[in-house]
Amino acid sequence: MSFFGMDCLRKKERELERKLRANDREYNLTFKYATNAIKTSKYNPFTFLPLNLFEQFQRIANAYFLFLLVLQVIPQISSLSWFTTVVPLVLVLTVTAAKDATDDINRHRSDNQVNNRKVQVLIDRKLQSKKWMDVQVGDIIRLENNQFVTADLLLLSSSEPLNLVYIETAELDGETNLKVRQALTVTGDLGEDSEKLADFNGPETKLMQNCGKTTFKRTSIDRLMNVLVLCIFGFLAFMCTILAIGNFFWEVNEGSQFMVFLPRQDGNNAAFSAFLTFWSYVIILNTVVPISLYVSVEIIRLGNSFYIDWDRKMYFARYNTPAEARTTTLNEELGQIKYVFSDKTGTLTQNIMTFNKCSINGKSYGDVYDYTGQRLEITEHTETVDFSFNPLADPRFMFHDHSLVEAVKLEDPEVHNFFRLLALCHTVMAEEKKEGELFYQAQSPDEGALVTAARNFGFVFRSRTPDSVSIVEMGEQRSYELLAILDFNNVRKRMSVIVRSPEGKLCLYCKGADTIIYERLHQSCSKLMDVTTEHLNEFAGEGLRTLALAYKNLDEEYFNQWKQRHHEASTELDNQESKLEELYEEIEKDLLLLGATAIEDKLQDGVPQTIEQLSKANIKIWVLTGDKQETAENIGYSCNLLREEMNDVFIVSGNSPEDVREELRNARTSMKPVEDSMFVPERTLGKGVKLIADELVNGEYGLVINGHSLAYALEGSMELEFLRTACMCKSVICCRVTPLQKAQVVELVKKYKQAVTLAIGDGANDVSMIKAAHIGVGISGQEGMQAVLSSDYSFAQFRFLQRLLLVHGRWSYLRMCKFLRYFFYKNFTFTFVHFWYGFFCGFSAQTVYDEWFITLYNLMYTALPVLGMSLFDQDVNDVWSFQYPQLYIPGQLNLYFSRKAFFKCALHSCYSSMVLFFIPYLAMHNTVRDDGKDVADYQSFALLTQTCLLFAVTIQLALEMSYWTAVNTFFVLGSLAMYFAVTFTMYSNGMFLMLPSAFPFIGTARNSLNQPNIWLTILLTSILCVLPVVTYRFLFIQLYPTINDKVMFKVRQAKATPAPPPLRTRIRRTSSRRSGYAFSHAQGYGNLVTSGRFLRRPALSGSSGFGNIGRTTTGFSPMGRSAGYSPTGRPQNAKVQDVEVTSLQMYRTIKDPAF
Repeated sequence: MSFFGMDCLRKKERELERKLRANDREYNLTFKYATNAIKTSKYNPFTFLPLNLFEQFQRIANAYFLFLLVLQVIPQISSLSWFTTVVPLVLVLTVTAAKDATDDINRHRSDNQVNNRKVQVLIDRKLQSKKWMDVQVGDIIRLENNQFVTADLLLLSSSEPLNLVYIETAELDGETNLKVRQALTVTGDLGEDSEKLADFNGPETKLMQNCGKTTFKRTSIDRLMNVLVLCIFGFLAFMCTILAIGNFFWEVNEGSQFMVFLPRQDGNNAAFSAFLTFWSYVIILNTVVPISLYVSVEIIRLGNSFYIDWDRKMYFARYNTPAEARTTTLNEELGQIKYVFSDKTGTLTQNIMTFNKCSINGKSYGDVYDYTGQRLEITEHTETVDFSFNPLADPRFMFHDHSLVEAVKLEDPEVHNFFRLLALCHTVMAEEKKEGELFYQAQSPDEGALVTAARNFGFVFRSRTPDSVSIVEMGEQRSYELLAILDFNNVRKRMSVIVRSPEGKLCLYCKGADTIIYERLHQSCSKLMDVTTEHLNEFAGEGLRTLALAYKNLDEEYFNQWKQRHHEASTELDNQESKLEELYEEIEKDLLLLGATAIEDKLQDGVPQTIEQLSKANIKIWVLTGDKQETAENIGYSCNLLREEMNDVFIVSGNSPEDVREELRNARTSMKPVEDSMFVPERTLGKGVKLIADELVNGEYGLVINGHSLAYALEGSMELEFLRTACMCKSVICCRVTPLQKAQVVELVKKYKQAVTLAIGDGANDVSMIKAAHIGVGISGQEGMQAVLSSDYSFAQFRFLQRLLLVHGRWSYLRMCKFLRYFFYKNFTFTFVHFWYGFFCGFSAQTVYDEWFITLYNLMYTALPVLGMSLFDQDVNDVWSFQYPQLYIPGQLNLYFSRKAFFKCALHSCYSSMVLFFIPYLAMHNTVRDDGKDVADYQSFALLTQTCLLFAVTIQLALEMSYWTAVNTFFVLGSLAMYFAVTFTMYSNGMFLMLPSAFPFIGTARNSLNQPNIWLTILLTSILCVLPVVTYRFLFIQLYPTINDKVMFKVRQAKATPAPPPLRTRIRRTSSRRSGYAFSHAQGYGNLVTSGRFLRRPALSGSSGFGNIGRTTTGFSPMGRSAGYSPTGRPQNAKVQDVEVTSLQMYRTIKDPAF
């Protein structure tokens, strides 16, 4: 399938029909159809510079610094050199542009890889090798086996019998089971190989139309920063206005006294002086928004992205796949996720079905017991059943209960009938390219697993024709006449076959949902039904998908009458389906129960534990899947998304808007009988969109809604009803949804909830959802890379999501918030001292610090310590983060950095700046040195003030730091040492002699810093600056401790007695709920089998005896409880040689009443 471009949703007139001529390019070009070249990149060599600069100057701060640069080239205003702004601005723009260019080059490479794939196109009656990007609408294409398809095609003919093709859609939806398509009858004889006609190309393909639009993603902190920067600009203008007014009055009252030796230029008066002073202070006070802030932010984000890339605990050794941060701008957003939208197939599950257990004639098989009768835990070291007696057995299949094989060998009639049913009642196709090497093509992985199980236990499905099924029963080749297939549909939830054995015996075999089968059993099966029900409850408690099996012997005369009526009903033009359903109901009654099967839709490792951890972190998980409702519910229970302990699980399946609305309201009334306002008072999200409040409910609830009901629920008149109800539930499952509906659900939550969303998926049908969410995560692995290419982060297993969020995300958010709070504090404090000094220098725009200190303050003296904190700090380590998932909640509530936290920081800076200005000012007023000389000069005061400032902000950083490393310590102490080394060097005689105008502070450092009163002043200002902070934190921790305070206290306690090792316990559920019908294949497949239009090549001739057929080997190395059925014939769960398999990190959850 094709990739996705930004123009895939471009507005155009809706196309109602498409005219084209096969293999006539000249005619088709007149309609100006889209080319087949795909484009996911944003830039080209000509548009990169203007577009990238346009995006960067959308940041208010970058535009602000450009404006400052313009001011600094005006000599009447600027008191600082122009290059002090140009150099950092160019540096920021260059670094950001380089990063964006690198990302876009990777997109170009991906596009080229797809565009340049080769395909054979019929041109001038000859097959020519062309690139896919050169394929045009109307071209006739020849495809070969295992070839990629990157356009919407119409199948003309196929080399397979009766023009069938098998399509794997793993890159589209993550599913490895094959889909069947058949060519048109009129074009079926065109050629030997698969030939197709290109209908829709590039951005006009069905997939591209559903792909969603590529958007530029910003974090909530970025958006808050834009608001705060605007506030800072307003406050800067306010401060500059006050100082300009002060300059006006000073010029009027005091300025005339200085005109003797400082005459004004012609035309300059007090008002004009105040105007110039305003802009001069804009330049001097610009450090309230230093450009180094954005450089530091990019470095921090890049560093935290590397941590994700380097994390060995997120590396999947089986596929040699590490985690990858595909963007560096969203890391802190990972610590604020409130809603996770997940695909099911390939994301939560492996899409591998395994036959685990069964119940036959009242006896349960599949468990392993020791000699005392105790059930044993099945591991990969548990002994497996030896199927060497069966040369046709699938070497990938694993089973551990030896008693079932013994029952087969003892020719137990019920056991034989059980597996005979599995070998006959299905729509699987068999392919035998070499003698004894069987490959099953199943539309449903469930069917493939059941037929494979029967194959290994001695009942081998070998081949089929439209009117017969050939199987090998315990070494004997037998052919059953296939008289009818009573097909599956969502209402019947069962399928049956009617066959005649070689002995002439008529029999109906049926399998389906246990509740459906039980209604049709003969009354003699009541005792067996009770025992089987107990087994089914046990199977369902383990999250297995169950089927009940039954059969019925038919009378020849009755069947002939029934068959005649069936033929008449199938040829009816009116009410055909209802008449057929009546006939099915008539014959499918008084069945005899054989038993039940239990299939495991294998979840990825650690999925239940991950969902449990995320749920404890107050993260709501919504599963958006294209699967049918029963399948999705089964997975929901098996992965702990839905639980028996929930108060209720609501099913919304209305077929009209009124029914859906009623079901949603009934669900909401059940959860919260007393209604209140659903909107937050006086809160809007802009453009009049009201913010919906989180509504508290007593208990836990789940919601399951199917596709057609969701279509009504997403309409404008009902979307708020749906959103309110869904958000009150702990988990939500949306079934049978289209890719576009997935994106619509995400957009709905983003629109009305002030919450950060994350979408995770593995297929191309998840791309629109991934693009719509604040953060998109792609599952990379064996199948498909479409989701990964459109994602912000990628890894190989769903379980790594908990580490991405609870560890990397939380740390990134915590570090970024600490960085911003501290960065604003140190720069506000630095800048406000200029403001206070303005009242003592005649509002002349004189700087209080040495110019070199101003230049190096953010670049050298305070840069490394704050970067060290922002890259290495952590409140608790990863183990404690997993033990207390509640640590994640403050990030969802924006408790670490918000408008409130910002204004607290500003007030703290205001207080510190007053201390840092007035204490040194008063300490030096009328002060003399030890030798009696005057010390109260401007240069000595500047040195004392900047030294006090540096000590104060460094101590404040030390108080912010929770985790000290050797690097942090070196940065903090090294920066202080660097300050003194640079200060003594720049204030030395040698530097003054070299450049007198650049280094005027000659001797100031050695003359001032050798005085005790100077150091006493530094000590006093440092204490006064940090004393309120220490007092506030002490009282707050004692009176109102946060969850972080509680956990950090436990960490300190645990250092004396280390915590016990993490427990690795297997979660086992007990449940009375049984899964629904396990099949996932589509209705009508049985008719295709029996119609003669669905036919595989016949099996190779040869002996059917077991002794003459060699056992196949595929190099499969099985793992886990039982081998999985893979419809593509690929080895599943194969280990990579010489690579250590990363064990799943399981952490115990400490229950503490304090939390």
